[in-house]
Amino acid sequence: MSNSWGRLKKTRVIRGIVYAIVGAFSYPGIYLVNKLSIKGTEHLENLPNRNVLFVSNHQTYFADVITFIHIFCAVSWRKRNRLGIPYYLLWPFTRINYVAAEETMKSTWLTKIFLLAGGLTVKRTWRSEGTEVRRGLDPSDTRKISEALAQNWVITFPQGTTKPFAPGRKGTAYIIKHNRPIVVPIVIGGFWRAFNKKGLKFKKRGSLLSVRFKAPLKIDYDDSTENIMEKVMEAIEQSKNFMLRGKHHLLTKLDK
Repeated sequence: MSNSWGRLKKTRVIRGIVYAIVGAFSYPGIYLVNKLSIKGTEHLENLPNRNVLFVSNHQTYFADVITFIHIFCAVSWRKRNRLGIPYYLLWPFTRINYVAAEETMKSTWLTKIFLLAGGLTVKRTWRSEGTEVRRGLDPSDTRKISEALAQNWVITFPQGTTKPFAPGRKGTAYIIKHNRPIVVPIVIGGFWRAFNKKGLKFKKRGSLLSVRFKAPLKIDYDDSTENIMEKVMEAIEQSKNFMLRGKHHLLTKLDK
């Protein structure tokens, strides 16, 4: 049964159908009920179809990834920094995988459907006496991601949590060192305000959602995992520098 499910997840026809259905239902909430600002899609236009790793900050479980897929499909139809009418869902770009926590993706029938959209489940945490303990990626998980990179684009969230400025996990740096992918940073904003934590229900309509793609990082793949991780966290604006800058701006506004 598990082998059949694995083959089904890799079928591009099935994935295209899931993209079209999920895309049709999610488009109004992303583009009409809320406002979507997209910048930097010119950095996506000449990328190869494989071994590209997108690293992003994380604000909801699903709305972030669904929005990325909308954008990737729109770019494949030569749209730049906009979605417009979603006719791109008629023939979506399906060479996409995304990394998600196993406990999140196996909780409901809906999340299992989302797995058909290219989900790669990883065991990111375990519980000991009711306490969540952080850990790195399991070796089997890194192989899974490496295999996906060999064929597709992969989206990952180095922090593995929707909590802002949480430390990045070194598993991301290991994947970069081992696979030497093109690494494209993404910075998002507004999703936490517009949607609930899962990203499937509205919290505040009319919110501004922002997605900004940056130029691919210049990485020394032989550098230490610590240095690579530091570069990644700085690029997605979740480093200590950006945390302190955010506190400074907040205090300045409160003083006025």
